[in-house]
Amino acid sequence: MADEETQNNSPLLTEDRHAEPSSENPTQQASNLAETRPELSLEEKFQLIRSVGEECIQEGELRTLLEKKKDPVCYDGFEPSGRMHIAQGVMKTLNVNKLTDSGCIVKLWIADWFAQLNNKMGGDLKKIQTVGRYMIEIWKAVGMKLDRVQFLWSSEEINARAHEYWPLVMEVARHNKLPRILRCCQIMGRSEQDELTAAQIFYPCMQCADIFFLKADICQLGMDQRKVNMLAREFCDDTKRKFKPIILSHHMLSGLQQGQEKMSKSDPTSAIFMEDEEK
Repeated sequence: MADEETQNNSPLLTEDRHAEPSSENPTQQASNLAETRPELSLEEKFQLIRSVGEECIQEGELRTLLEKKKDPVCYDGFEPSGRMHIAQGVMKTLNVNKLTDSGCIVKLWIADWFAQLNNKMGGDLKKIQTVGRYMIEIWKAVGMKLDRVQFLWSSEEINARAHEYWPLVMEVARHNKLPRILRCCQIMGRSEQDELTAAQIFYPCMQCADIFFLKADICQLGMDQRKVNMLAREFCDDTKRKFKPIILSHHMLSGLQQGQEKMSKSDPTSAIFMEDEEK
């Protein structure tokens, strides 16, 4: 879900995740914002959504979805794991705004439990959740349009609906052999050759289940998450599910050093971070 290693010296926010809501009516805010947006044609919606992805599987399914569903649900997940670079800060904001402008509801899955499974921030859940709050505040500051965005914490949602979530995870695990799951290790910034914990092996089954748990129509993640998204489509074939999630994979922003395919938190020389100052 997130593919970079942890930097423990992040400048983080410390406010309570359950802070008091704004005194303004959020429903009215959303309504007012929606009214100011021009109505797009079906083709305009398709082209705007399609512009987000380097790859779309499948374009025909995307067109059909837009024809039949007024508010398609897009899902993107991230591990709170340290400082935020511009690929995750600026590029994600641009992509989310394109999706919401097209009429989509975007569910941003704050994968705090997943970060703990992947041993980010030393596996300290409180630190991980602090990083999650820091990331949300940066997106707000950058200009992410939030009227059609839902920030969902995996630990809270899974605990609240455990009776729905864990049977899904078990079903995904039951339908896949271990070699197929190991091929998805790239989603955690790992490789099949790494010495993995049992928790890390279980991780792809959980991420695959997230898609169905969140009732996502579109998986909008990076190209590095493609394998687990394809696993979800294969799972639909295996279980005779009628509707497969559409995969809209965005391009990975290259690192600053020669030969680096993407920016990485674990290599500060590869990235421009959101809180960097002009030099």
